[in-house]
Amino acid sequence: MLEKVVSVDLIEVVESGAVQVRTKTTIMEDGKQISGSFHRHVVAPGNDYSKQDARVKAICAATHTASVVAAYKAAQAAATP
Repeated sequence: MLEKVVSVDLIEVVESGAVQVRTKTTIMEDGKQISGSFHRHVVAPGNDYSKQDARVKAICAATHTASVVAAYKAAQAAATP
């Protein structure tokens, strides 16, 4: 029997406050992994994270404070020509 398992296997917070998320997709056959792949995405300070994994939501809620969001937006504006 084939089974597809999708899980968040790595969550990192970088200096800017952005939360980097790695999702692993595993294809299992009779309890053994036969294939796997990874996908990464970033949740920037100020982005909507309501549809993220519960652990990602908790980390974003703790790290995306008003001051972090303001600093991130200011840095983005300064970097835009």
